[in-house]
Amino acid sequence: MTETTIAIDVETLRRKLDHEEPVTVLDVRSHDEREELRVPGSVHLDAYAALNAGDMSVLDDLELPSDRPVVTVCAAGRTSLLAALELRKRGYRAWSLSGGMEAWSVAWNVATVPISRPDIYVLQVRRVGKGCLSYIVGTGDDAIVIDAALDPGVYLDLAIQHGWRISAVVDTHIHADHLSRSRALAESAGANLYMPDQGRVTFPFLPLDDGDEILIGGIPLTAMHTPGHTPESMSYLLADQAVFTGDTLFLDGVGRPDLEATTDEARDRARLLYDSLQRLLDLPGETLVLPGHTSLEIPFDGESIDLPVTEVARNVAVQHQSRDAFVTRLLDRIPPAPANHSLIVSLNEAGLLPGERNQTGLEAGANRCAVA
Repeated sequence: MTETTIAIDVETLRRKLDHEEPVTVLDVRSHDEREELRVPGSVHLDAYAALNAGDMSVLDDLELPSDRPVVTVCAAGRTSLLAALELRKRGYRAWSLSGGMEAWSVAWNVATVPISRPDIYVLQVRRVGKGCLSYIVGTGDDAIVIDAALDPGVYLDLAIQHGWRISAVVDTHIHADHLSRSRALAESAGANLYMPDQGRVTFPFLPLDDGDEILIGGIPLTAMHTPGHTPESMSYLLADQAVFTGDTLFLDGVGRPDLEATTDEARDRARLLYDSLQRLLDLPGETLVLPGHTSLEIPFDGESIDLPVTEVARNVAVQHQSRDAFVTRLLDRIPPAPANHSLIVSLNEAGLLPGERNQTGLEAGANRCAVA
């Protein structure tokens, strides 16, 4: 039996979960590896060391439903193959996820954001293996994509399904944890590419300053300069209904100010971030906050990840701190930096995408742009 005959690719597993087909996902990585990133709803058995040592008895006490297929998962798809082979010997219909969690980083699903205006439709496109959240805003026949983090074909297909033409693509900032696909999507769609005005990128784009508007079918998307996570960070207010905050404001945290910055620059950015957060949290309380990332597991449930400003304000409690207290607390809680962030930044500044295999390797691991 060859590896190919017992392998399942990411897209096949993604579709099974998205269509709620019965399947058991068995994660055989160590506890530490699973803590940062996992397949939603997966079962865990810390079997990595034992399987690689040839000790198949680690599976003896495992009880899995016999009426559904099993997909085994590890970091890169090699140890999970050993598990799948052994499970097949024991009568299970088992497959190994090809490429493991590294490949799973590009898996995605979609949820509809509950916008109260019937003439505006917002899709939250969730990169479940990475925690990246991007958006398609559609009205009439037009659509705009915000923070494209997946293959352009994903957004083009979704737009076609909803009868939209992607006329504009925009980024909230220059990303450090994942490769932006916005330039590639704009070229594929024949759309205008917008970015916050800055001198970092070396490819053509339409610059946005504070207060500028992009019209989508006549509906305004208004740029709000919210520096702090990066100097150019921009949030976008959609017709007083929702605000796309990128990595500036999350549902239970705020953006880290230290990536690609010296210690003094990080402190200055943190002070700017304090003012940006005040501005965002001063928006009408019912305005939905739509962040660029989440650190939570993203299930295949169709429920969008959002909260109104009033609830986010309670979660982050910035408005009740002095600027100095906020800066001190923020800088004391900075998490480890995302893997390969300097290389990812340089590629995003150049608007370049490496080959598909190199993309998943560069972006492996969860995002770490938030400070809770």
